[in-house]
Amino acid sequence: MSKVYVSFDIEHDGELYDRLLAQLAAAGFSVSGRSESRCATELWDTRVRQRIREADQVIVICGEHTGASQRMEVELRIAQEERTPYFLLWGRREASCKKPSGAKAADGMYRWTREILQDQVDGGQRRARALAAREHAVHTARKM
Repeated sequence: MSKVYVSFDIEHDGELYDRLLAQLAAAGFSVSGRSESRCATELWDTRVRQRIREADQVIVICGEHTGASQRMEVELRIAQEERTPYFLLWGRREASCKKPSGAKAADGMYRWTREILQDQVDGGQRRARALAAREHAVHTARKM
């Protein structure tokens, strides 16, 4: 079962998280972590880093205020540092959704449909396994 971490703007997009949670559960995926109120503490950073590291991938729900969310910026930076695959999901069809600060120019936002969500989660799981196998091979080669 694929484990995902969900990054979203708590103040503005909580109902989008609830919608995604229901779709992921119906598709057989589990959420291993999610955005939570941020306190600028080392404990928060450590806890979030651990949850993102343990996830197969991060889903970033983008809404109208995502670009201003410092919490989402930190979560995305952690995903990049931990080399956890992630993708950006266009949260609101009728709105102009923003990428989080720190997103790469090449990071596109995917339209939110059941099929695209399934494809992206499945693809992220494959990429996570391939990366783990590659890192294991490099680590094993260094021991020799």
